[in-house]
Amino acid sequence: MDSIVIYLGLALALIVAVGVGVALVLSRRGEPKAPPRPGIDYAPGVGDDDTVPRDTPRRTVEESVGPEVLGSTEVLEEPTAEELEAVWELEIPEPAVGRFTRLRRRLARSQNTLGRGLLTLLSRDTVDDETWDEIEETLLTADIGVAATTELTDRLRARVRAERPQTPEAVRALLREELLVLVDPALDRTVHSTRAEGGPAVVLIVGVNGTGKTTTTGKLGRLLVAEDRTVVLGAADTFRAAAAEQLQTWGDRVGAAVVRGPEGGDPAAVAFDAVSIGTQADVDTVVIDTAGRLHTKVGLMDELGKVKRVLEKHGPVDEVLLVLDATTGQNGLAQAQVFSEVVDVTGIVLTKLDGTAKGGIVVAVQRALGVPVKLVGLGEGPDDLAPFSADEFVDALLSDEA
Repeated sequence: MDSIVIYLGLALALIVAVGVGVALVLSRRGEPKAPPRPGIDYAPGVGDDDTVPRDTPRRTVEESVGPEVLGSTEVLEEPTAEELEAVWELEIPEPAVGRFTRLRRRLARSQNTLGRGLLTLLSRDTVDDETWDEIEETLLTADIGVAATTELTDRLRARVRAERPQTPEAVRALLREELLVLVDPALDRTVHSTRAEGGPAVVLIVGVNGTGKTTTTGKLGRLLVAEDRTVVLGAADTFRAAAAEQLQTWGDRVGAAVVRGPEGGDPAAVAFDAVSIGTQADVDTVVIDTAGRLHTKVGLMDELGKVKRVLEKHGPVDEVLLVLDATTGQNGLAQAQVFSEVVDVTGIVLTKLDGTAKGGIVVAVQRALGVPVKLVGLGEGPDDLAPFSADEFVDALLSDEA
């Protein structure tokens, strides 16, 4: 009998609970839904995985502001095209033409030791053996290199003996001619950024840790956009956590698509995907950033060779630009030679050239690799990467600007 009473009690409690639940559901009908959490339901960006959303959320105005605002007397209007354009306005990079000229004063200030030192020594009333020793020392200190120093000193000796320049202007003109020969204005310094046919030009950026490869990749993207090129950036440095985000920021500023992969993923796969997407989108140039590699680490260098071989499945790699820190001077030459053996370097990017008095590295690295300096970094600004000009460089060496 007791058990029957217990069962009847449980059944009655269950009926009451169900009735309360139904009543609550009915009472909530017609109420507005809670506003969705911001930052969800994104459209994935090019090359992103699902964990790294990129594009604008797919939300209506009503969902964005919530029902409490829509319920007010204020009338909301869709944003106009002009307003949207103002929000998403892209930066317009400075034209590449004339950049080096604009930055020449900055370079001249850092190179005064070399230029003024040579001018002072050659302008002495008597240019004797001791003076020539000082000239050689000045050139070696500037990291021009032993062979180039000997060559330049011998040519200067012969010309000074034959022409006997008497005025500062004559000395400057003579020295300018000889320095220009050393820097070699005849070298092709064009960055080949548009392939004639068969897909985009591919530019591979390589170098050791800390030389500024990712920054250089972003700045090169800006420079190409300034020349009316369409660009895709490939974030193939998958080992440094911030590298892809850093490159994404550079791309977002100028409207260049960025192809990226998962952290720790295969760099060659990201590079391959970047060129595939660039080909499908019919862009002019794909610039590939790679992880910093110590030239003494065989495994890392082999991996870099793999990246290049994978890219060549699409077609030739048009440029392999080696980024060197100009402040390292002669120490950068060993790095340059090893990289050249692995990936066939076609051009040099010298960063921090305005931060060193050793501008002779331009001559030294060109002679060591047999390839030209094509770009130089002359500051920290986004548009401080400039196409290298031999004439402007020599003029900066001999400038009176302080």
